[in-house]
Amino acid sequence: MTKSVLLAVVFAACVCGLFSVRAAQTQSPAATKKHLLFIGEEKGYRHEAVSHAMATIERLGRETGYWDTTLRTDTEALTKKKLEYNAKNLNDFDAVMFFTGGSLEMDAQQKSDFISAINDEGKVFIGVHSAAITFTDWPEYGDMIGGYFDEHPWSTFDAPIIVEDPGFPGMSAFPREFVLRDEIYQLKNYSRANVRVLMRLDTAKLDLTNPRVHRKDGDFAVAYAKMYGNGRVFYSTLGHPAENWDDPRIQKMYTEAIRWATRQIDADVTSRPLPPATKP
Repeated sequence: MTKSVLLAVVFAACVCGLFSVRAAQTQSPAATKKHLLFIGEEKGYRHEAVSHAMATIERLGRETGYWDTTLRTDTEALTKKKLEYNAKNLNDFDAVMFFTGGSLEMDAQQKSDFISAINDEGKVFIGVHSAAITFTDWPEYGDMIGGYFDEHPWSTFDAPIIVEDPGFPGMSAFPREFVLRDEIYQLKNYSRANVRVLMRLDTAKLDLTNPRVHRKDGDFAVAYAKMYGNGRVFYSTLGHPAENWDDPRIQKMYTEAIRWATRQIDADVTSRPLPPATKP
């Protein structure tokens, strides 16, 4: 083999290898692409941000290639029962995302199917903001999501936030301590013993004399992750103002939360005690 032929063979092999790597990179997200059902329906207070949140999550899934999104404003798909025509049900989705409120229209079988899909089959639930004021008379839902709304003592305000777990997917988008204008829920039926708190309010910078402050332990979670049986659950109170869905940090948080929940990436969700309060 002449030297020129040898060089041509080596060059061709390098080009083929480069194309193979690029093809693998292109195909990798598609190979693991998940199917997300995003439900935006509210029977109580109507949040103006819901439609923009839904559009943002659909766009992020499409642009990253990590998931396809089905957007619904009803609960028909939350069933394992075969539906008419080509309507999808829980069997067609890896994950369910709620930006919801109040008691949605689900019968007993739908509720059983929904809880079983997460707890037994290992599907995924991502709760946004008012998902914590949804189905407040359904204990299994409360156990699954990890807590219920118990007022927002400071309404929409410049919330002082501490990132507790910067190593969790998406948390590195934020500085360790930062301020964000949003409406932060106070939670009841919530214990950090059951979740991995990722962000919390900095109580040293809060007015705890507010009469609507009910928690005496100073534990105001802003985002957390947990297991629910075989399934994964992520919840964050962030997302009340529509403009926050244009914040790249919020987009990164929910993107990586979906990736973690759908097992595209992994993270430790072991519960940890509340760190000592910082000094003002």
